[in-house]
Amino acid sequence: MTDPAGAGADLDARTLELDRAHVFHSWSAQGALSPLVVAGGQGAKVWDHSGRTYLDFSSQLVNVNIGHQHPKVVEAIREQAATLATIGPATANLTRGEAARRIAAKAPEGLDKVFFTNGGADAVENAIRMARLHTGRDKVVSTYRSYHGNTGAAITATGDWRRVPNEYARGHVHVFGPYLYRSEFWATTPEEECERALHHLRRVIEAEGPASVAAILLESIPGTAGVLVPPPGYLRGAREIADDLGIVLILDEVMAGFGRTGDWFAHTAHDVVPDLITFAKGVNSGYVPVGGVIISDPIAATFDERVFPGGLTYSGHPLAAASIVASIDAMESEGIVEHAARIGADLLGPGLQRLAAKHDVVGEVRGTGVFWAIELVADPDTRQPLPPELVGKAKAALVERGLVPSWPTTGSTSSRRAWSPRTR
Repeated sequence: MTDPAGAGADLDARTLELDRAHVFHSWSAQGALSPLVVAGGQGAKVWDHSGRTYLDFSSQLVNVNIGHQHPKVVEAIREQAATLATIGPATANLTRGEAARRIAAKAPEGLDKVFFTNGGADAVENAIRMARLHTGRDKVVSTYRSYHGNTGAAITATGDWRRVPNEYARGHVHVFGPYLYRSEFWATTPEEECERALHHLRRVIEAEGPASVAAILLESIPGTAGVLVPPPGYLRGAREIADDLGIVLILDEVMAGFGRTGDWFAHTAHDVVPDLITFAKGVNSGYVPVGGVIISDPIAATFDERVFPGGLTYSGHPLAAASIVASIDAMESEGIVEHAARIGADLLGPGLQRLAAKHDVVGEVRGTGVFWAIELVADPDTRQPLPPELVGKAKAALVERGLVPSWPTTGSTSSRRAWSPRTR
């Protein structure tokens, strides 16, 4: 793509001018921002108006699982807009029903109902609400290394630094989850890490009073915290604790779900069936804002004769539903989930391990499917994290070479605090 007349450069400049004059960005100090201009995309690439192309290496916010501008999904949205652009959630709509059917078909047996939301954060909000109403209890236990969204209960359930200035919701308790590379439990093997993290989880719940705990809320694979794949047995052990103590198990699949890990849901590989599953992002690759909760039959039955006190104007929006139907159908027909598993096993995993063996700055590589993290360290022996300013320089150098490793790319790292887990 070329821009001989310079018209694209003018559009890029105009885009930045409008952005800085009128757009207020998330998770940022506004004054130092210089966002990357994106005018279009196709597949795994995006470009600006001038024609400079970038490899979108993190699929935007780890959500464009099917790629940019998939023709079947775009056409489904177009056709639905021409048929019925919007309708309220109290109606029965064929496209909405077909979307719910396809989602439930990917969930474990016994989770047959879907409550649609506008995104992942309000999916978590409503899952918490369902758990509290179902159990008659209040507290929610989640992990410190987690991110569940930026609304009231979701951000308070979050474990990282973004929770601290936003703690307005009640009844939240945090625990340390498994993370062997920086073990909080002085573990040396995955088995020790699993056993000790589960003991910690149970003891915190016992100390809080099991009869006060409504839900254990876990990301099947914590994503923003660093793609922390749980050791074998951890999610199953959390399920056992929940069963023993009458607690609802909520698995957050907003980032990991719908093919990202090489399975339709990340928890599938861990042989566990949750009570509630939250989803968003990959269900339609973010083409239209949507999320939801997949509900187990017992929890759904709680509201057969009792009003569920929750709702959203755009719940099950027909444009979002159409994009879900087309996205899931395309992923099935094109073998996208299976392809993600092969990419992870045959290319990404081995390639990243070779980088780790070659460079001391790579402390650990971890992941599955097309969901991976490289943990950068200043010292491989102490595992001291690489300073944020050096991470920022590395990221800027990648963008300069046409690869965007993560979004947002703003040109400034000073506005974002780094999560700094303790060293051993």
